Amino acid sequence: MHLDEALHFNILEKTGIFSNRLSIQEPRVLMTSKEVLEMPKEITIGRRTTAYKYYGVSYMKHNLIFINVKKIPDEKALEDTIAHELVHHMQFETGETLDGDTGSPCENQANSLAGQIIRLYGKKCPSFYDN
Repeated sequence: MHLDEALHFNILEKTGIFSNRLSIQEPRVLMTSKEVLEMPKEITIGRRTTAYKYYGVSYMKHNLIFINVKKIPDEKALEDTIAHELVHHMQFETGETLDGDTGSPCENQANSLAGQIIRLYGKKCPSFYDN
């Protein structure tokens, strides 16, 4: 996807809506690898130079997420990624053990809840998806 002003706003809007649905504080959102590299190293440690490989990365201790717009292929993957990373923030806030391995309980829960959030919002506000 190409990051323009409309997409930037769309990402921030969905982040706010999905954060509200999860009852978590809305995180700051980074949308380019350059923004990740411009952050202080102590904030992005562990996923600083590898963030570009992923659709999204959560920096939970700093209430920050990276949505790798350049890598994300379409609107559905974008929504899934935003919701997925926000679920990780909810997991962190509730003290759950976080393990980013594929198939781990926290990853399975993040995938499942992300889908639920998107479906529920689509039912409540179908016009949100008309664009």
